[in-house]
Amino acid sequence: MDDNNENQSGVRAKNGGFLKTNIFTFTIPQVDGGSILSIKMRWSQKIVYRNGQFHLNVPFTFPDFVNPAAKRISKREKIQINVNAIAGSELLCKTISHPLKEVRRHAGSMGFLYDSEVLMWSKTDFSFSYAVPSSHVNGVVLMESASVHDFDQREMFYVYLSPGDIKSKVFRKEILFVIDISGSMRGKLIDDTKNALSDALSKLNPDDSFSIIAFNGESYIFSKSMELASKDAVERAIEWINTNFVASGGTNISHALNTALEMLSGARSSVPIIFLVTDGSVEDERQICATVKNHMISGESICPRIYTFGIGSYCNHYFLRTLAMIGRGQYGAALDVDLVKPQMLSLFDKASSLVLANITVDIFDELDEFEVYPSHIPDLSSEGPLILSGRYKGSFPETLKVKGVLADFRNFALDMKIQKAKDIPLQTVSVRDQIEYLTAQAWLSENKQLEQKVVKLSLQTGFLSEFTQMMVLEDDHLKKVRESAGTKVSKKSNNVQGQRMILLPHLSIGFGNLIATVENTPPGYEAKLPEVAEIFKAASNCCTTLCGYCCCPCFIQCCSQMNNQLATALTQLCIGLGCFGCLTCCSEICCSGNDG
Repeated sequence: MDDNNENQSGVRAKNGGFLKTNIFTFTIPQVDGGSILSIKMRWSQKIVYRNGQFHLNVPFTFPDFVNPAAKRISKREKIQINVNAIAGSELLCKTISHPLKEVRRHAGSMGFLYDSEVLMWSKTDFSFSYAVPSSHVNGVVLMESASVHDFDQREMFYVYLSPGDIKSKVFRKEILFVIDISGSMRGKLIDDTKNALSDALSKLNPDDSFSIIAFNGESYIFSKSMELASKDAVERAIEWINTNFVASGGTNISHALNTALEMLSGARSSVPIIFLVTDGSVEDERQICATVKNHMISGESICPRIYTFGIGSYCNHYFLRTLAMIGRGQYGAALDVDLVKPQMLSLFDKASSLVLANITVDIFDELDEFEVYPSHIPDLSSEGPLILSGRYKGSFPETLKVKGVLADFRNFALDMKIQKAKDIPLQTVSVRDQIEYLTAQAWLSENKQLEQKVVKLSLQTGFLSEFTQMMVLEDDHLKKVRESAGTKVSKKSNNVQGQRMILLPHLSIGFGNLIATVENTPPGYEAKLPEVAEIFKAASNCCTTLCGYCCCPCFIQCCSQMNNQLATALTQLCIGLGCFGCLTCCSEICCSGNDG
């Protein structure tokens, strides 16, 4: 990893690129025949909480063309998973996609292993779900000391508050949907948004109230007063959506958001919620945050909660995250425009199932120094646990008291026990969110010191940030391999102890794109893919289709008798189709109906 401030000292990779937002290609140097390639990947992934269960899904499906057609070669598949419940002493496994064997079970933790020799790689993604039974709101506080190499020597804490698996009474809602209908939302995007909003309206309880504000350069209101979510009102709202949601014009978030705050200013005996959806950036984002922050300290018993949802990469996701944090709500996103509807409904489910509001932690006022993420504590939803993390100096008590307000407006208090984090690396678990929150704060305050703090945290933990970038170090051996393959090596490249630095394409989402917003460029529009990526994409689709269609017994028998020379010739033919620029021909002949 490298600090972006020094990006000019390295060589940028020219043979890598994205096929989609979640598929990245990078060409490796030529290797000798018979060599063993070892690829190690690491990523951070949040476990999904749904219907009282935790769900883990990991891509584990391999296309047919990675299996040699002519030979049956044994391969090893191994999956090892360790589960720590944190809060609760019992774990119940619900679904397992692969034949895992239980190898360890202790109070609140379990271990599983799958290890098998197979002839074909897996064609099923790995999925695992479990539940931690509890009949009430519960939680725990984990503590960990900083390592000797940590640039921040303050103690670490991790607060985990669970809603339990019993459906508690949820707050009555007054929800105002503020939806972007600018020109960039045209086509499938506006249709998916309309469908998601219609489904969300249908999920409202009869005693909830709602209204809708659609905005582009102007604002359009379904009803100037909040309406009860009766069947008739919902049907009228859906009809209004189908008539008025026409993607056109610019993007003016400020006016629509101010209107929403005014409409919800008199909410009583309910939780007022603003549900903002946008795909664009605007110039007055910091001013919007300041306005909302001033409104939140107006003294109301429950201030409006703000839930924000960003679509694509042209909106400023850090602005939306900051806005949600100030409004004690949550932030969601669909960087892949094909996931707009499910992701938007997932965020709505969290917003519509609040069971504990106005949460405070008294001990924070007694510590000598503390830093907590997020800085504004959001409400607890029955759709998932609430997690706080941070650093502190001072004396931590033996128990931590959490207070809040229940849906019937009774006061709630819970004493949570403090315990050492034994098998749970707290920094690894919490650093992704901490980097995101710190980056949002750095953007809002334009504070260079916060940016440097993000850089240090990113370099120390290996998690990417907006201010760091991945790089490959190429040693002299790889340099000789490149030269033998006829690849030119720049003499001006920066070297670190004899190793050339190659900067990989930036993997961050950035701080929005004002030009794309002004020009109403739809999310999902991508610049032309690198040539290598285009060839790989077409060849992959071609090979996948061939393996999918040419699977009759005769063909299989033929492949089993194929000698190495014929297999090599067929391989060279497929590669030649791509290398000679026949991508269009290949797509039309072999890949019709696919994305290629």
